[in-house]
Amino acid sequence: MPSQLSQRMSAEDASFLYFENSAAPLHIGTVGIFEGKIDFDKFRASMASRMHLIPRYRQRAIIPPLYAGHPTWADDPQFSLDRHVKLVELSAPGTRQQLADLCCELFEPVLARDRPLWDMFVIHGLEGGNSAMLSRVHHCMVDGVSGIELLLAVMDLVPDPEPQPAPAEEWNPAEPPGPLQSWSDAMFARWDQNLRAFNELQQGLLDPQTQFRQMTAFARALEVALPATVRPRPPTPWNKRVSSKRRVAWTELNFQEVRGIRGRLGGTVNDVVLTVLGGALGRYMTDHGEKVSDVALRFMIPVNVRSETQQGALGNRVSMMLPNIPVGITSPADRLVAVRAETERLKSGNQAGAFEAMVRMSENIPAAVFALAGMGGVPPGGANLVCTNVPGPLIPLYSVGQRLLASYPMMPLAGDMGIGVAIMSYHKHLYLEIMSDPTIIDDVETIRKYVDEEFAMLRYVADVAVSDLPDIGSAPHNGAHGNGLQPKAVQRSEPSTPIAAPASEPATVSADAGSTAIS
Repeated sequence: MPSQLSQRMSAEDASFLYFENSAAPLHIGTVGIFEGKIDFDKFRASMASRMHLIPRYRQRAIIPPLYAGHPTWADDPQFSLDRHVKLVELSAPGTRQQLADLCCELFEPVLARDRPLWDMFVIHGLEGGNSAMLSRVHHCMVDGVSGIELLLAVMDLVPDPEPQPAPAEEWNPAEPPGPLQSWSDAMFARWDQNLRAFNELQQGLLDPQTQFRQMTAFARALEVALPATVRPRPPTPWNKRVSSKRRVAWTELNFQEVRGIRGRLGGTVNDVVLTVLGGALGRYMTDHGEKVSDVALRFMIPVNVRSETQQGALGNRVSMMLPNIPVGITSPADRLVAVRAETERLKSGNQAGAFEAMVRMSENIPAAVFALAGMGGVPPGGANLVCTNVPGPLIPLYSVGQRLLASYPMMPLAGDMGIGVAIMSYHKHLYLEIMSDPTIIDDVETIRKYVDEEFAMLRYVADVAVSDLPDIGSAPHNGAHGNGLQPKAVQRSEPSTPIAAPASEPATVSADAGSTAIS
């Protein structure tokens, strides 16, 4: 973590506070499943020894009076780990479904605004003697990529690491600003920003070529972004205003198999995942009487635009893409061809760059306007669902000596998107979470089942073998995979229904061609 962090939120960061309400909390999280029992006292001591590495974890958000500016971060003099790190016991027998239900119950409430916007729950009582850990962090603090950086800050690369060096000096929290100081600081920051904007305008008048390039870039951003946002999305069973209730289904995709499919049929890892989701959601819609022929769902996909110099800066550095993913193409290989064509079209048109340009322009909009816009929560109608893919560590991680066996992301729901999908890579798997509002979609496990089946069919068409490589150099796990509390060794046999080969052989592209870093 860097020694200097931005103290005032960007408009993008602050929007997650403005648009949050009790029915749609806007924090993100992960559920980690660990081998064996995590010693809670040791874990708490480990966290205490690392607080100086993640100073944002001891700061709370201060909103200036009258929204004179975006919120700032200030030290929390009442900070105590006891308010953030808690132990929870799962009732016997501690099944996978019990864990999922408990994590949803803990994930549902809004994070308290009178303290730093994060918490962690160590969960004991899982089958097989294992443990779990649920972490929640507000989206105004991190995006998916910076969330992974925080994960690495509180985890270890080996079971028995060297003790954390003590901080150079004891933490002495500064007194947070009072209302008058907060207001005056925000007004000065606004005045300074307006002055810089005025200077840039004057420079543009003296340099017509620069002004022309800026106007052209703005026009291009509108040309690319607006058609994707104003076109009506297809109707689905889940696009209804969400409540505060959540239900989750988890599954895993073997990373080696995903790469094998990509190598045989072309495209990117993200293209493979989107193809699988398109097939699963199409089947679910058909079950519920929806016509899916020629239907393409609008996915909202966050795209990481963080530069190398912004690594460790926390906050949000994301744009987005809005691909239309076909759900009525029954052949998995043909569906992958269509998905590849759509994502490559958006990349060639730089849709993510257009949305990023619009985000940058929003920094000049007064905070009060954002706060007013957020009073009604996230507006409806933008997309059918959010799908986020977070690149995580591909090596084993540990906490107080216990190995992390699986890591499932947890994502927020908002507006009228009653389901969402989050994927996180860790070690040898892609861990996939399907979050739903059970008052809208009460059978999210059906979608999870269809994801497994669609992946098996795509793997079969690509003629990719089931991967059964052992974890080289790892200690044997406690208990069998089949207890449901470790990554499932899903034995995907050949589908019982023959699958037609694609109508035409898709052109093969480089394994990493056109890949998009997605947050």
